[in-house]
Amino acid sequence: MKNKYANRSKISESKIRQLLKHFALDLDAQRIAVLCNLNRNTVNRYLNMIRIRIAEFCEQNSPFRGEIEVDESYFGARRQKGKRGRGAYGKTPVFGILQRGGEVYTEIVPNCAKATLQAIIRGKVSPESIIHSDQWRGYNGLVDIGYEKHYRVKHGDDEFVNNKSHINGIESFWSYSKRRLQKFHGVPQNTFYLHLKECEFRFNHRNENIYAILLKMIRQNALF
Repeated sequence: MKNKYANRSKISESKIRQLLKHFALDLDAQRIAVLCNLNRNTVNRYLNMIRIRIAEFCEQNSPFRGEIEVDESYFGARRQKGKRGRGAYGKTPVFGILQRGGEVYTEIVPNCAKATLQAIIRGKVSPESIIHSDQWRGYNGLVDIGYEKHYRVKHGDDEFVNNKSHINGIESFWSYSKRRLQKFHGVPQNTFYLHLKECEFRFNHRNENIYAILLKMIRQNALF
């Protein structure tokens, strides 16, 4: 009988569902391998494909509108010495967009220059939206490209909330993601994108049944 979760699978549908339940609970690969009585390499292979499906799912996010927060963050090994913050050596820059009361979207970027960030904003955020950001120069001129409602908080002056203007929501996501990724004791550069998208997915669906969402996802798009 054809396996509806993985066309070329050597493990049963029930075993895949079991693996998926443990993944939904955010257990690590070693623990899942023990609980499912599967080879660790087999588990890693399936988890990688699950993360690929999650990333594809996240990339389908429709344009954001309403109250929007934008910010950048840097991921990587703990800083030893040298430059802090933006442009820190050895760090991977990530740009994030959060719709208040909605979802977050992340994208790995080559830099946090104005042209880079605003190209993503134009592709993901409806012009009628209200955008909240900090004072980073990459956000200068948003009004000139059609975003007439752009409010900023002055983090450099220790200002974190200015009436309704703040970016606490997206900063909460950065904190969540970095705490969660710490358990892997380092994520290889070639899989960082998939782990980032998994953080995005888990954050967006933190109040929902993640197992049910994943099951529906791979029914519609098999793992292999």
